[in-house]
Amino acid sequence: MAAHTAYVIEEFGDPDVFTETTVEVPDPGPEEVRVSVVASSVNPVDYKIRRGDLPAFAPEFPATLHCDVSGVVDAVGEDVDRFEAGDEVYGMPGGAGRQGTLAEAVVGHADTFAHAPERIPLEDAAALPVVALTAWEMLTDKTSVDVGEEVLVYGASGGVGHVGVQVAKWLGANVTATGSTEENRALATDLGADATVDYTARDVADYVEEYASDGGFDTVFDPVGDDHLETAFDAVRPFGSVVTTESSSTQDLSPMHQTSLELGVVLVILPVIQGERLARIGEELADVATLVDDGAITPHIDERFAFDEVSEAHRRAEAGEFVGKLLLVNE
Repeated sequence: MAAHTAYVIEEFGDPDVFTETTVEVPDPGPEEVRVSVVASSVNPVDYKIRRGDLPAFAPEFPATLHCDVSGVVDAVGEDVDRFEAGDEVYGMPGGAGRQGTLAEAVVGHADTFAHAPERIPLEDAAALPVVALTAWEMLTDKTSVDVGEEVLVYGASGGVGHVGVQVAKWLGANVTATGSTEENRALATDLGADATVDYTARDVADYVEEYASDGGFDTVFDPVGDDHLETAFDAVRPFGSVVTTESSSTQDLSPMHQTSLELGVVLVILPVIQGERLARIGEELADVATLVDDGAITPHIDERFAFDEVSEAHRRAEAGEFVGKLLLVNE
């Protein structure tokens, strides 16, 4: 084992609950790799775990949080042949159920990593795993989007949403994106959206009539939940699909029956929590890296924080007044 600096929580609490400490990082097991961490990023699941909203997802105290990582492999387990020391990788090895990435080094199952994209800086790759895997699974696993289909993307300037716009465009869709501010809608346009909607100023029937045919959108992409999930049932066409990351709110599902809808729900960290089906993480991250290198996906990074500024990063994340992703850099 080697000692490394980590930023941990000893209990659930507000953003100031993080403390800097030294942790023992073990040598990798037979199927594991150890990665020298370059960067991580903030996702809603990270601050929900920190607050105690998701106690079943929390690592043991003292808990090292955060799911996303990019870095350089510095040791590999004896059964690992996909990576070797010196490889630049990105992944989603922990932070939910097992110790996470807000440290100088992290050990995780080799299947939870992939070779990092080459077109963007290694640091920036840490913005991608959770949001890109989520968007990818929503649009390619929970539904299938064909060329020319109409896709409505809620929260198009957010972490998952801004990747969702790009993946939907890569799949050949005609994308309508929602945003509550001019800045948010401008980012969606820059990412390839064909049309944007201020959902705070227009009702669903109005923008469905303008931008959708056949009674609604073929797919509604919802990484927001709550009222958005309810309006998604109004915005989608009969026999269409609603894909979401948020199903914790109470909803009347009768519209699904009335118009024969499909509802797909994604919890992308589930393999890490269960310790099963880990291979899908690495396989999908390899697909995402290919799309990044082809220029189809680019993470938008709003602000960069050092690891010792994690409390500030969490405060900004919870306030929600940013676009794309907030990055944490191991300086």
